[in-house]
Amino acid sequence: MTVTKDSIIGEILDADRATAPYFIAMGMHCLGCPASRGESLEQACAVHGVDCAEMVEKLNKHFAKGE
Repeated sequence: MTVTKDSIIGEILDADRATAPYFIAMGMHCLGCPASRGESLEQACAVHGVDCAEMVEKLNKHFAKGE
């Protein structure tokens, strides 16, 4: 999977549940909530004050390693 700022949180989690700690670390503790699963990565980062480009990079490195 390639993550972009437009990627949907639920799709990222469904592709690899091991990505959950990245979201929890940014303060997104509502991962099971249907509303949060439907947000784009950009929206979630904006709400939680996280640099979206940095988060995209971290997630893409995660997927590239196949962790």
